[in-house]
Amino acid sequence: MKKTLTSIALLLACVNMMVAGDYTRYVDPFIGTGAVEGGLSGNNYPGATMPFGMVQLSPDTHEAPTWYNCSGYNYNDNTIYGFSHTHLSGTGAADLIDVTLFPTVTEATRSAFTHDEERAAPGYYAVNLKDAGVKAELSATERVGIHRYTFPADKSGKIIVDMEHSAVKGDWNRRIINSQIRRVGDNALSGYRIITGWAKLRKVYFYIEFSEPIDNIVMSDGSRRHEGANVINGTSLKADVSFAATAKPIICKVALSPVSADNARENMAAEAVHWDFDKYVADADVAWDKQLAKIEVTGPAEQMKTFYTALYHSMIQPNVFNDVNGEYLTPDYTVDKVPAGEAQYTTFSLWDTYRAIHPLYTIIETERTRDFVNSMLRHYDSYGYLPIWHLWGQDNYCMIGNHAIPVIVDAVLKGIDGIDAERAYEAVRNSSLEAHPNSPFDVWEKYGYMPENIQTQSVSITLEFAFDDWCVAQLAKALGKEADYERFLKRANYFENLYNTDTHFFQSKDDKGEWILPFDALKYGANGGYPFTEGNAWQYYWYVPHNVPRLVELTGGKKAFVKKLDDFFSITEESGEKNSNISGMIGQYAHGNEPSHHVAYLYNYVGQPRKSQDLIRRIMTELYNNTSAGYSGNDDCGEMSAWYIFGAMGFYPVNPANGQYDLGTPLFDSCKIHLENGKTFEIKARRKDASRYHVASVRLNGKKLNGLTLSHEAIMAGGTLEFILK
Repeated sequence: MKKTLTSIALLLACVNMMVAGDYTRYVDPFIGTGAVEGGLSGNNYPGATMPFGMVQLSPDTHEAPTWYNCSGYNYNDNTIYGFSHTHLSGTGAADLIDVTLFPTVTEATRSAFTHDEERAAPGYYAVNLKDAGVKAELSATERVGIHRYTFPADKSGKIIVDMEHSAVKGDWNRRIINSQIRRVGDNALSGYRIITGWAKLRKVYFYIEFSEPIDNIVMSDGSRRHEGANVINGTSLKADVSFAATAKPIICKVALSPVSADNARENMAAEAVHWDFDKYVADADVAWDKQLAKIEVTGPAEQMKTFYTALYHSMIQPNVFNDVNGEYLTPDYTVDKVPAGEAQYTTFSLWDTYRAIHPLYTIIETERTRDFVNSMLRHYDSYGYLPIWHLWGQDNYCMIGNHAIPVIVDAVLKGIDGIDAERAYEAVRNSSLEAHPNSPFDVWEKYGYMPENIQTQSVSITLEFAFDDWCVAQLAKALGKEADYERFLKRANYFENLYNTDTHFFQSKDDKGEWILPFDALKYGANGGYPFTEGNAWQYYWYVPHNVPRLVELTGGKKAFVKKLDDFFSITEESGEKNSNISGMIGQYAHGNEPSHHVAYLYNYVGQPRKSQDLIRRIMTELYNNTSAGYSGNDDCGEMSAWYIFGAMGFYPVNPANGQYDLGTPLFDSCKIHLENGKTFEIKARRKDASRYHVASVRLNGKKLNGLTLSHEAIMAGGTLEFILK
């Protein structure tokens, strides 16, 4: 096996040598896959996927993945239960885990493994399954998973196709509604699974081809076994597919579709015709290198490894959801077709990703941003309001607010081509008026806040709705809809109605306007039953990204605001049990969860940018690393990664929908953003040595930059941003 893994390393080295940029060598997919000493680590997976691909082919190290291993894999485990084709990256809840294969030469359905005999790179994963001595290698195209299994030469190989394996049954009422496995040729299977869980009633179709003819097949539904059967239906299906002994590896291609098995077969015909596994690996490497080359940084190898792994994690979702013929499954379970030249996407973890990763996409993924937004608008057309947490084409209603709104407004106001502004406005406006889960807008406008005795998580919802409404107001203004502009701007100021000038915190009220007591600023809430969502009053104090100057006034002015920030980053007291998402602590600042992410930049607003620079540098160097515990919290579909990417470039979108980026301090001496419009925006850091990171001055295209913000227009025009560091 040692020789085999050496050959794998040589293969990857040769692949990398073929690519001019060679950025994939800096990516380590094991970063963020398992905590070292408890806590959170990222919840990432190490398996093979393509940029924004439908397939995420990765090992599952739990029989039924749960919250603690949402991606299916945990670096601290030592058993593999199979390789499934759909996974979530860095989320706080488990789902997907579809169409699982497991190679063996025995009756075992699991195997021990060690990290010494495991490898991963963009588009490639390999491991030795110790119990049977089977070498498993994985690669992928957008819609097809590619397996290569090398069995012991003197034994017949068997591949178990498992349609029962999933995230833990019962959670989110998860259960398999129905499934099918059908033999459709000498070397081919097809079928489907209908499963409900976090995403409701998902339909996953597959088509499988093996490089060798099937010697024998045994299909089963639970304890019922049928040797030689050609089709089976049920809720606990497996197919044991046996092959004659051969010295050749067995290649297996598995295509997915949300629409039909025929579409899955068409996806394979379009993307995976040949049987050359090494070519799939090489093609994946080339595709990933092209993606990673969009941002070119130079610096110490370890920092580049952190950066490019973060960039990689930012590009594995959202996931393409249409088949090669353009068909996709709509939220009302009908089949529709995307316009020519577009793609339908899913996996929008919007409560997380609107803050940084979608603004990042408006810089480096402008064409996909068009498709992301139009995917959300098509969801609106079918469903009646914009998605909240979009998974496998459905809305699972997870988290609060409706943060498709800032994503859409930001894209329209930044002039992303191919988005109908009037249609977008209809969607964001109506989604801010039609009641849906956690969104009683009649209550919102009646009281000017969310009363806790009517709507739990009331303070967090009030603050987040106020920002969403500000976004709607900006688009209304841009489109000349003055009455709507005034209406939504008024709603954007509702945050003031929960500001207690006695305690200087946002607090909950009841429907009679009375403060709900007792109040404890340190006490945490989770996802219901308390005024704050996954945080406490300290962490939500700063959530007025659309009107920081007004928050400064409410706090008592600049001096009081600085004092409040100083306390926030230094107070370590706790009250009761922390929410499980709270980690990466600096005082009350919790980098492991999104509500805190913009706060380090707020010193800029009160004339203390040096303090922001100190914190940004500290977060980048202390709360990210290159181990399996490389993240201080769930990566949340790349949002934690996006914070690092922006931080390392030297700016960040405190308000993720106003087209402005707040300056921090760049990590690298040179950073070039290669834009899709053909231009390049370069960030240079001038310093005497690597220890210098405080900003003395900033020049944009040779002229001194006034203020502490950088416009989106300046980036997209190309040019040079130069930091003088002391």
